[in-house]
Amino acid sequence: MKSDFRPEKKLTPEYLERLREIVGPENVLVDPEKIIDYSHDESTQTEWPRLPEAVVTPTSTEAIASLMKFASEMELAVTPRGGGTGLSGGCIPLRGGLVLSLEKMNKILEMDVANQMATVEAGVTLGQLIQAAQEAGLAFPPHPGDESAQIGGLISTNAGGSRAVKYGGIRNYVRGLEIVLPSGEIIHLGGKIIKSSSGYNLLHLFIGSEGTLGIITKAIIQLLPAPAFSRSLVIPYADLDRAIQSVPAILQAKIIPLAIEFVEKDVILITEEYLKKSWPSRIGQTDLLIILEASSEEELDCLSQQVAEVCLERGALDVLVADTPSKQQQILEIRSKIYEAIKPVTVEILDIALPRSEIAAHVRRVKEIEAELSLWLPTFGHAGDGNVHTHITRVSRERNQLIPLEESVWKEKAIKVKKWLYEDGLSRGGVLSGEHGIGVIKKAEFLHFTEKAQLDIMRQIKKIFDPRGILNPGKVVD
Repeated sequence: MKSDFRPEKKLTPEYLERLREIVGPENVLVDPEKIIDYSHDESTQTEWPRLPEAVVTPTSTEAIASLMKFASEMELAVTPRGGGTGLSGGCIPLRGGLVLSLEKMNKILEMDVANQMATVEAGVTLGQLIQAAQEAGLAFPPHPGDESAQIGGLISTNAGGSRAVKYGGIRNYVRGLEIVLPSGEIIHLGGKIIKSSSGYNLLHLFIGSEGTLGIITKAIIQLLPAPAFSRSLVIPYADLDRAIQSVPAILQAKIIPLAIEFVEKDVILITEEYLKKSWPSRIGQTDLLIILEASSEEELDCLSQQVAEVCLERGALDVLVADTPSKQQQILEIRSKIYEAIKPVTVEILDIALPRSEIAAHVRRVKEIEAELSLWLPTFGHAGDGNVHTHITRVSRERNQLIPLEESVWKEKAIKVKKWLYEDGLSRGGVLSGEHGIGVIKKAEFLHFTEKAQLDIMRQIKKIFDPRGILNPGKVVD
């Protein structure tokens, strides 16, 4: 795959001077010590990071437009970058060239309470948006990952998160976009509108395009009224099957939780030790974490009781309630830090998305492969929306101890795991990625498993928007 990448033109002193003229000398970085952090994202693979030749941090859409016009004329590779929190290598500058970081375009331009919409620059972080919405008496319902992630990056990957079961992914909240095309042209899509039947929907073409078609500079984001009350339930089960089988029963009871997560105890124990904090459940092998929200305490009590009855009827060992903000925060912190706790032994995270009814069978396949290969494959995810995160590691697990494997051994096993689990997931009506995106890490499998006709259309779309192939080259499709 790497052999397909063209060597990037070197930035000459004349090119660098022109960049400084366009974006300002203070917004061009070339010192290797200052640009090393722009060579990677949060994925664990060591073979993909690349050092860019320069990092540019523009402060306006107009500067980005001028920059892209220059890059197009000179055929310089440009890799857009948000917060760098991705897990698929989507912002790695594979062909060197320029990293275009949106970090300085971080203004919340408007909080429109009447229309319940926010207009923000692409570098605004998820945390900033959540806080601004709260201050306006509103809420940004999805919580698609790390709060240091930037809005442009979240839109570029169509980020999901645990709340997608009730509120959907970020695609459901993007109403308008300002885009700079590779040619330097600026286009505006959508707006403060709910409905549109006005031509091809280019807005949704850019959402999830991973920075390969254009650079998102501004976004109009739908907000909603903030929920009055919320509560977290931790429900332990003796095994995964019973836990997963409770999920459709909850939904069939006309209860739509904010989140329904499944997580096995082995990773909880490791994360407890990592954070020095305690998870409320000490029994069983698999827990459901269910978050409910309601407009009154009475409604919340009623929902909690209904969920408890459904789960206990299907084999739950207990129902533990976190009804104070501090208890809820501790549970959410442990759940959100699992990846961080096991990252030192993680090779890659899969994020296969399946029909909900197929989760249990797919995870059984994970366990079969884990036993066959003697490779620890911790698996958890979003039971409510079918997004399963299997972590391929470089260790085996015996008697609750992690045993390191030789590099040649775990690499050979990791290749088999990816192949077998992608085959299993696709055979069940799933897709390779539910929220992380393809980037470069999943690219080989994406090209292998996707229909040729689909790939041909995607390549034609890429060629229309980026005929010189300068924007985020080497990602998704060429």
